[in-house]
Amino acid sequence: MYLRETRRTNRDGSVVAYLQLAHNERHPETGSSVAKVIHSFGRAEHVDRDALARLVSSISRFLTPEQATAAAQGAEVDIVDSRPLGGAWSLDRVWERLGIGAAIRRVATGRRLDGEAVERVVFALVAQRALKPGSKLAATDWVANRVAIQGLAGFTDDQAYRAMDFLLDALDEIASEIFGSVAHLLNLDLDIVFVDTTSTYFELDVPDELADLQDTVDDDGISRPVEHGKRSFGHSKDFRTDLPQVVIAMAVTRDGVPVRCWTFPGNTPDTSIIRTVKHDLAGWSLHRMVWVADRGFASVANRAYLTRGGGHYIHAEKLRHTNGEAAAALARPGRYRTVAGNLRVKEVAVAPGGDGDGDEGARAQRFVVCHNPEQADRDALVRDRLVAHLKELMTGSDGWTARRRDEFVGSLKTKPGLRRYLRRTGGGLLRVDAAAIKRESHLDGKWLLRTSDSTLTPEDLAAAYKQLLQVERGWRDMKGTLGLRPVFHYREDRIRAHVQLCWLALLLLRVVENATDDTWRNVRNELDRMHLVTLATTDGQVAQRSATTPGQKTILAALELPEPPRFFDFTVPTD
Repeated sequence: MYLRETRRTNRDGSVVAYLQLAHNERHPETGSSVAKVIHSFGRAEHVDRDALARLVSSISRFLTPEQATAAAQGAEVDIVDSRPLGGAWSLDRVWERLGIGAAIRRVATGRRLDGEAVERVVFALVAQRALKPGSKLAATDWVANRVAIQGLAGFTDDQAYRAMDFLLDALDEIASEIFGSVAHLLNLDLDIVFVDTTSTYFELDVPDELADLQDTVDDDGISRPVEHGKRSFGHSKDFRTDLPQVVIAMAVTRDGVPVRCWTFPGNTPDTSIIRTVKHDLAGWSLHRMVWVADRGFASVANRAYLTRGGGHYIHAEKLRHTNGEAAAALARPGRYRTVAGNLRVKEVAVAPGGDGDGDEGARAQRFVVCHNPEQADRDALVRDRLVAHLKELMTGSDGWTARRRDEFVGSLKTKPGLRRYLRRTGGGLLRVDAAAIKRESHLDGKWLLRTSDSTLTPEDLAAAYKQLLQVERGWRDMKGTLGLRPVFHYREDRIRAHVQLCWLALLLLRVVENATDDTWRNVRNELDRMHLVTLATTDGQVAQRSATTPGQKTILAALELPEPPRFFDFTVPTD
């Protein structure tokens, strides 16, 4: 018994095929084998293929595995390849939805390059950072042998470097298009932009010997550092002052979406970087902007620069060793107002000069004192433990020699938490500073904000500053999940291009996380369970994806993406 196909030619020359279930019988007179039709399934193009599959399955139930294999002899299926598909495919769809691929293709085509080829390589490098961070040489093997990326079977390391050079050369144009598309598509809140910096170091003994680029000078004489990736010694936020580094700045929206990244020489101060950041974003025709920055940006010159053109700022102020205006704001009495279960705020206006007794008119400095009772309890507990530890270290110090006491005080210079509560008497004895403990207790659970915006409520100000945690989270993802470090490049332009690839990967990650309300690690692990399997038979090859799991369906629904096609590629024998 077998399934056969018969064909009939109509008068108009068209051919119609029919499927029939038949078996051979011997003719009683001639003795030859004759096909006898048991059942006709009808025209081949109208046959219910699922019904045929069910028929095959029902027949197989009555066969042993050995018999089933023997019955299928001549139609063996070999698995020749299997690669993760879900992560790369989902990132690719988000990449296109955000308009990133279209922007790269458009800019590349305008420069007489193969826009499709360049865009595919850039996407592969970005996807590698999100899925399997490694060097650019490792990326070539990853794409060729270990992942399924639609429209890209592989590329060389030279193609990777050329794509990076193009990305950096056309960065301003591409970043502007991406920002416009992302802001419109995600309906981003662009009233408030958070700015922060970090540094990343290199395992080198000496800094780069590159010619310094001359800073750009504004009309008012204020200079803006030119963006470049020269590795220099400077203040290391990774506490590796022994190694050369570069400084990276990032601007993030209230939703945690990074809108742009910059790279500067390792010794560029934060106060200079903000001028370049503001100048670059000013060309994007944004509406009202409020810059939220950490204490490193809170200089008089920076505040004046940010208010030019109607801009505003929210800055944190130092609680210790601060300026007169901030000290007056902390000392000003007033009643706190609870704005959340663990947050209280108090608004204070301080006249210029910092004494608090002047004219608090339009030029008065607006401060908001924020107090977190839970954090205050934690600060008090930490201080009690530090004081107890200090007392233990000083046990018997009255009997020490003067030199030993000096050495002990010197050893605390690298431990400001302990040194803060130590004092020396007129006779040189060591004591716990009760006055310092009292001063510190007034700062428990507090932080101080200064702003130039009179329209934001104290609740808005406190909530906005707390969102700086989104920037810190971005740095953690950059250095951890995306493998910002180690950097396998020496040329400063390639270092900057590497940072921009990490920025694009972080943009995709944050969009996915915001949509799924889950971490990228969990999403990636679930999506990478979806594989593209290449099957080979005597009739050719077919690439088929694995079945979609419930977890994958949930993620795709949250991202508003359809399931990937079941089949991706068919090839038939050439002979």
